[in-house]
Amino acid sequence: MAEGAAPVDHPPVSVVITTLGKRPELLARAVRHVFDQDYAGHVQCIVVFDRPEVGEVGVEPPANRELVVITNSHHQGLPGGRNCGVEIAKGELLGFCDDDDYWRLDKLRLQVALLNAQPDVGAVACGARIEGPGIERDRPLDRERVTLEDVIADRVMEVHPGSLLVPRATWAAVGGLDEHIPGGYAEDYEWVLRLAAYKPIGIVPDPLYVIEWHGQSYYFARWPMIIEALRYLMVQHPELARSKTGLARIHGQIAFALASSRKRGEALRELRTVIRLNPREKRIVATLPVLLGVVSGERLLAMAQKRGRGI
Repeated sequence: MAEGAAPVDHPPVSVVITTLGKRPELLARAVRHVFDQDYAGHVQCIVVFDRPEVGEVGVEPPANRELVVITNSHHQGLPGGRNCGVEIAKGELLGFCDDDDYWRLDKLRLQVALLNAQPDVGAVACGARIEGPGIERDRPLDRERVTLEDVIADRVMEVHPGSLLVPRATWAAVGGLDEHIPGGYAEDYEWVLRLAAYKPIGIVPDPLYVIEWHGQSYYFARWPMIIEALRYLMVQHPELARSKTGLARIHGQIAFALASSRKRGEALRELRTVIRLNPREKRIVATLPVLLGVVSGERLLAMAQKRGRGI
C-alpha cells in the first residue's frame, strides 16, 4: 500500500450536514457524533449553510477528522445543499445527516463492514430510532436488502439519505438529488427510487440513525407544495404504477392534502382513484372526516406526528 493511502477496509468517508444555522446546539451534537465514530478511517464532515454566510459550528476536529464549512452555492434547500457538499467531498464513501439528528457511534464501522462484505449492493442503509417529547421508538429494518419493488410498494421510511452510506461510484451512476422537485418535498424518496433502480440496498438492521422528532416538520400543512411535489414525483417515476398499493399511497396523500386545502371536488376525485387502486389504503379513513368537516387536516396531521408518524 502506498504511503499515506487509506486501508481498503477503512476507506475515507465524507459526511454532509446541511443547516440554516437556527439550531447551533443540535448542529454541534450532529458534528460531534460524526467525529466520535469508532471508525479507523479518515472522516471529513462538511457543514453546508443554506444562506449567504457561514455560521459557527463550535466543534474542533480531533485527529483523523476534518471539518469544512461552506455556503450553499446551488438552489436553496436541502437537495441543493447536499449536492453542494458532495461536490467538494474527498471521501470514497458519502454520508448525510440532518442538523437536528445524529448518528450512533458505531454507524460507520458497521455499514462499511457490510459494504466490504456485499460489494454488489449500491449503498447500505440502517434502522432508525425516533426520540422526542413523549416518544422513544426503535424502528429496525427486518430485511437483508431493499429493492426497487420494495420502495415502489412501500416508502420504507428508514431508507433515506440520513441512514445511507453511499459509495462515490453509486452517486456518479445515480446522480445527485433533484433540485427541481417543488419545495424539495419527497426529495429523499425520489433519490431512493433512483438508487434502488441502480442496485439493491444492503441493510444493517440496527437503529444507527437517531431522528430528533419535534412533532412538526418544515412541510407541515404546506398543502399546495405537497400536492405539486407528489404529482411531479409520479411524472418523473412512471414505474410507480407497477404497484397498485404504492400508487394508492401517493394518491391518498394527495387526496388528504386536497381535502385539507378545502378542495372538496378534487379531493373526492382523487379519493375515488385511491379506492379503485386499494380500498384498504389507510388514508381513505384519514381523508373522509376532513372532507366531512369533522376535523381539520392540520389537526389530524399534528396528532399523527406526535406519535412519530405522518399521513
